[in-house]
This record gives sequence, C-alpha cells and structure tokens, in this order.
Amino acid sequence: MSGARVLRSLLFVPGDSERKLARGLGSGADALIVDLEDSVEPRRLPSARAQVLEFLQGENERPTPELWVRVNALSSGRLYEDVTAVLPGRPAGLVLPKVESYADIDRIALTLEAIEAGHGLPIGSTRLIVIGTETPAAVLALGQYPQAAAVHRACAHRLAGLTWGMEDLSAALGVSAQRGPDGALRPVFEQARTTCLLAAAALGVAALDGVFAEFRDAEGLRREAQRARADGFTGKLAIHPDQVPLIHAAFTPSAEEIEWAGRVLAAFEAAGTGVTALDGRMIDRPHRLLAARILSLAGIEPGARV
Repeated sequence: MSGARVLRSLLFVPGDSERKLARGLGSGADALIVDLEDSVEPRRLPSARAQVLEFLQGENERPTPELWVRVNALSSGRLYEDVTAVLPGRPAGLVLPKVESYADIDRIALTLEAIEAGHGLPIGSTRLIVIGTETPAAVLALGQYPQAAAVHRACAHRLAGLTWGMEDLSAALGVSAQRGPDGALRPVFEQARTTCLLAAAALGVAALDGVFAEFRDAEGLRREAQRARADGFTGKLAIHPDQVPLIHAAFTPSAEEIEWAGRVLAAFEAAGTGVTALDGRMIDRPHRLLAARILSLAGIEPGARV
C-alpha cells in the first residue's frame, strides 16, 4: 500500500440506507465501506446497487472519506453484478468478504480487468481489501498469501489491506462464546487475528483490525483499539459512527511520539550511516522503520519538518 493514505477508521454503512449513508459522511471516518453484502437483503440488491452508484457519483470528488464498497462473496454468484453496477462510480476500492484463498483474489482480479476495460477505467486501478478469516479454510490459507503473491503479481498490486472477522467463523465452528470471562479473545480467534496481522505485514499492505461489535461499550473499544495499534495494526473497522473518534484517538500518534520519530530520522540523516546514537542510546534500522511508521500514521510525509 505504498504511497496510499493510512486509513485509521473504516466505517461500515448499509448501501440501501440514504440516511445512514449521509450520517456516515459526517462521521469523520477516514473511509466508508458501503455495504452490499450482509446489511442488504438479496431481494433489495438491484435497487441498492443503483443507490450505491448514485451515492458514489455524487460524492467521488470528496477528498475524504474514501468510499469503498463491500460486494458479495465470489461464492454467492452476485459479485459480478455488484462490481459491474458500482465500478462506474469509481470507488476507492472493493472489500471482498468470505475469501477462501489467494486463488479467489486472483479470479476476482481477472473479472475486474474485464469490467474495468468495459467501463474505460485503467486496468488494475481497483484496489482490494480482503476479509480473510471468515471460514476455517480461509484462516489456514492466509499464511500462503505471501508466496502466492510472488507468483501472481498482476493481482498482488491491487491488494491494499487485510482484515479479519469472527462472526462467520464463529458460525462455521459452532462457537458458543467468542471471548473468555475476562473479555479476551478465545484462542482460535486470537490465531485468526494474529495470522491476519502477520500476513499483511509480509505482503506490505495495511493490517486492519476487525470490528468491535459492542458499539455502546466505549471503554471496551478503547482498550481493543489501543491494543490493536500496539500490536501493529494500522487501523480498525467500525460499525457505528460513535466508534470513530475512539479509534482515531488510538491510532493517531501523540505529539511525543511524533517528536521522537522526527528526531530519529534527523539523526540518521545527519549521520549518513545505518547505525547512530540518540539520547545516549544506539539506534539502527528497526528504530528508523518504527519512526517512519509513526510519521506515516500521523499523515506526515517523509522528509517533512516535525
């Protein structure tokens, strides 16, 4: 996702609700995920697709928020119609649910090439965020993504981020509780979360933490978002506008972090070497990478004064 804007918050909004779409625009979220999947009944899909296209065409001049569309899964048989309907609105990208393997992404990418060509859009311009943990097979396949991406490079450049979710996985496993008495994720969901994070890092794309379903539990969301950032996620999905400010607070570096990162990069620039010292301590490449990451999260361009 090199050169792309860092998305701290991505808010799901039903594609067939004009009121919620309007509220989403005023939420302050970095991106909206306009949903054609779980929040839209199949019988309403034709009208929802038309509404989403109209919404995209009316808002695509806005610099923020970015407008993404979650389409139906490849296995549903509805993906082609979804994409054909909304792509003329030039969304920032598509969110792909229930992806079973990297081969699914490759097949969708080939479909996208044909639709892009048909609408006069640049081939390869549609970015993708993949929800990669909605079935047991999908979780197991995530570890194979980096190797597959090295082979299927035409598909790999579309990939902007990976995220994870546990509702569908819970249903597939027959889970009775997703969290323990202390609120911590049960091991199988912790594995899905960690595998998503590692795969995203290996691919060099955004790692996006999944939704926190208890949208009235502000303190719970605050803890989970802070943990996600500490673990290395770059942003988090949201299901309610009230969650957006809490997510931004967790994923926006503090003034102290920004000041430290600026001094680290300045020290390396002055030294002209791969190893130098700052405040009496040796710093090397990992410190430089962390400093660059902090500035990226803060929206500060490399080389800018901080």
